[in-house]
Amino acid sequence: MQGDRVDIEVPEDVLSNWQDIANLLAAMVGIPAALIMRVRDPYIEVLVSSESDGNPYHPGGGEKLADSGLYCETVIRSKAKLLVPDALADPNWENNPDAKINMISYLGFPILLPDSTPFGTLCVLDKKRNEYSETIEQLMLALSGLIESHLEMIYVNHVLGDKNKRLSDYLGELQTLRGFISICASCKRVKNAENEWNPIEHYLIRHPDAEFSHDICPSCMVKLYPEHSVGA
Repeated sequence: MQGDRVDIEVPEDVLSNWQDIANLLAAMVGIPAALIMRVRDPYIEVLVSSESDGNPYHPGGGEKLADSGLYCETVIRSKAKLLVPDALADPNWENNPDAKINMISYLGFPILLPDSTPFGTLCVLDKKRNEYSETIEQLMLALSGLIESHLEMIYVNHVLGDKNKRLSDYLGELQTLRGFISICASCKRVKNAENEWNPIEHYLIRHPDAEFSHDICPSCMVKLYPEHSVGA
């Protein structure tokens, strides 16, 4: 995905739901291909493809998006609906890659993430001229909204998961810092939470994973640096 957009993985149960949407859409509209496309910068790929007769598109298939000439490129760039009733009768579309495999009509809607960046498209294609009806447009608009609601839940869970991970890492760092224990550089006794100095073996028995920083205990301060000590 482009820029700072979050690259999220769609769970299998959601993909199964989207497959049902594509199959239902293809059957209701009476066309060979209903697709859910996904942008994975710099490519656009078929994420879900209807299981309908004569459908030339398969999940995983894709092309570079920029300057591809694909119908979906225009939808993603404009974030708006695109209707091409007959590419062969339109100089702007007669040589596009889909027309070359005889998919000459197209109706597509953008699918956006919650941050308004494009996830992909929901689209239908036909091998013959097709004006599509207002009812079909309304149906596709509603289905793209449903897909976006699924993405919103996935997106929020993903972002919260990252935040929770960062919080856990932060707490872990704090715990590590708290694990640094003062050890006298001279006699090797260890200072506990009550500022008492005990032999190191006593502490290791209770805290085998502790890490140590060097210090000077009061007794050693008196012996080693009497001029700086204030008593043990």
